[in-house]
Amino acid sequence: MNYVVASTIGAVGMAVFVTAVRMKAAKKPASAKKIILPPIFMSTGALMFIFPMFRVHYLQIIEALSVGMLFSILLIKTSQFEIRDRDIYLKRSKAFIFILIGLLIVRVVAKLLLSSTIDVGELSGMFWILAFGMIVPWRIAMYLQYRKLQSELNGLR
Repeated sequence: MNYVVASTIGAVGMAVFVTAVRMKAAKKPASAKKIILPPIFMSTGALMFIFPMFRVHYLQIIEALSVGMLFSILLIKTSQFEIRDRDIYLKRSKAFIFILIGLLIVRVVAKLLLSSTIDVGELSGMFWILAFGMIVPWRIAMYLQYRKLQSELNGLR
């Protein structure tokens, strides 16, 4: 149970961090690098699967990826870019914060419910897969939208 509490506290900390980063990012122009790098950095977390305690069954992989991709739709819908001062900026969205908090609540509740039936290592692996399955489609959609606006901007110059 201590692992569940510690990982829940970690998840809340990450949510606060992501919210702060998102607010700060909206003040600076976006770039392809800023969009692409987070999933690449997160991919290093896959190294956890080297250790047997984190390995998950293929059905759990499919479940976690499916839920992650489903959640990514909410993030995609609330992540829009705009052209301001001949630069591309991420629009601020009040809904994004509420969606992030809602996803965090869903994650904490799911973790508390599933921790009694699924080993903590497997559960950690599943939640990493869920998060990765959420961030990759979201960032791909952001990148495509960014490139579209970038081509519009280049047409204006």
